[in-house]
Amino acid sequence: MESGQQPQPSTISPLHNSAEELPTTNGPTTVGPRKLSLIPLIFLIYFEVAGGPYGEEPAVQAAGPLFAILGFLIFPFIWSIPEALITAELSTAFPGNGGFVIWADRAFGPFWGSLMGTWKFLSGVINIAAFPALCIDYLKRIFPIFSSGLPRKLAILVSTLLLSFLNYTGLNIVGYAAIVLGIVSLAPFILMSLIAIPQIHPHRWISLGQKGVKKDWNLFFNTLFWNLNFWDNVSTMAGEVDNPKKTFPLALFCAVIFTCLGYIIPLIAVTGAISVDQSEWEAGFMAEAAQMISGKWLKFWIEIGAVLSAIGLFEAQLSSSAYQLLGMADLAFLPTFFSCRSKWFNTPWVGILLSTVVALGVSYMSYTDIVSCANFLYSLGMLLEFASFLWLRRKFPTMKRPYRVPLKLPALVIMCLIPAGFLVVIMAIATKIVYLVGGLMTVAGIGWYLLMRICKSKGWLKFKRVVVEEES
Repeated sequence: MESGQQPQPSTISPLHNSAEELPTTNGPTTVGPRKLSLIPLIFLIYFEVAGGPYGEEPAVQAAGPLFAILGFLIFPFIWSIPEALITAELSTAFPGNGGFVIWADRAFGPFWGSLMGTWKFLSGVINIAAFPALCIDYLKRIFPIFSSGLPRKLAILVSTLLLSFLNYTGLNIVGYAAIVLGIVSLAPFILMSLIAIPQIHPHRWISLGQKGVKKDWNLFFNTLFWNLNFWDNVSTMAGEVDNPKKTFPLALFCAVIFTCLGYIIPLIAVTGAISVDQSEWEAGFMAEAAQMISGKWLKFWIEIGAVLSAIGLFEAQLSSSAYQLLGMADLAFLPTFFSCRSKWFNTPWVGILLSTVVALGVSYMSYTDIVSCANFLYSLGMLLEFASFLWLRRKFPTMKRPYRVPLKLPALVIMCLIPAGFLVVIMAIATKIVYLVGGLMTVAGIGWYLLMRICKSKGWLKFKRVVVEEES
């Protein structure tokens, strides 16, 4: 903090006064295994957001090829790039575990920091639940036994538990595994796109969909949003990254390009090369398209790639959720118990366990409901995140930011208003069940904040606030 700058509100708020504070440090307090370097971080960010063009198919089903292509071309400029820029600036300015929770806390105080934590954590673990389901949707095309009933439920349960144990073994293992998973899962799409070139008929790209098929804008926008959001999730692991002030901006830049190309190239290739009934473009159709374009061998490879991609998505987002809880314990939003790390792997095992349990609890919802609920809660958190970003710029204009979005405050307001408007659209078209789930979880988050205040004031639970002092 610049000399003469006043302490930020979260460090002196009543919520925190009742918690024991650990000595101030000049950086993240994590010790132990080697921290994440640039390449594993790029692939972790990639899997926080995408994991490949698995799951983009419903955009074509909902609105036809032209709108799907335009969506994946335009939406990154409306949403992905602004979110990545904000993440780069705030993660380097506040390089501690907790990410967006720290930002809201520093901007508006502990209540909003805690509520941000509730919204983002729940959206994250609900999102995690989608990946075993998406994985099984691909596997059932090879093994029909997984289509429904007990085999499907057991497959989701076993895969979730095994993947959670892998996450427990260490963030570096997850990071390097993400590199392998990313390369192997993307390779068949690169081949498919190259093989499809002679079969492409450009007029198919401008199709608005079949006549008589009503546009499903709810599904369309939720598909775009779900496939291109969560750029800020990696901020919850900033304390685990080697030299985050330099590594984060470069990793985010590379991941944005990598992710956007990974979506748009296969989509253009497939929509141009084949013509099928619009209703067939459901999740998992890319594998069928591969068989039409090249043969069963490529279909099988994409099926395997889908499983590997789901593993990468699950691991990356489980890590961010677990480290978010650890960061919230360091901020004294959660009891000290949540900051416990494994003696063998240095991973936040309590956060991993709780995230896994909640994800299992919602894993049997329908795929569409999972995506919609995750998007709604995430939208609430992102509106608060945009506000926190702008307020921190106004409140602490001279604070050192190792990476700074090269715009002045009025331009930043415009940059944030555009994606904020999209968030409002996403929330406005939500179904009643999504409103109900979002409302109940928000009320639960407020109740949790009040409960923690009571536990802190009565001394029922132990809290410790780890103060990380930003570089002067």
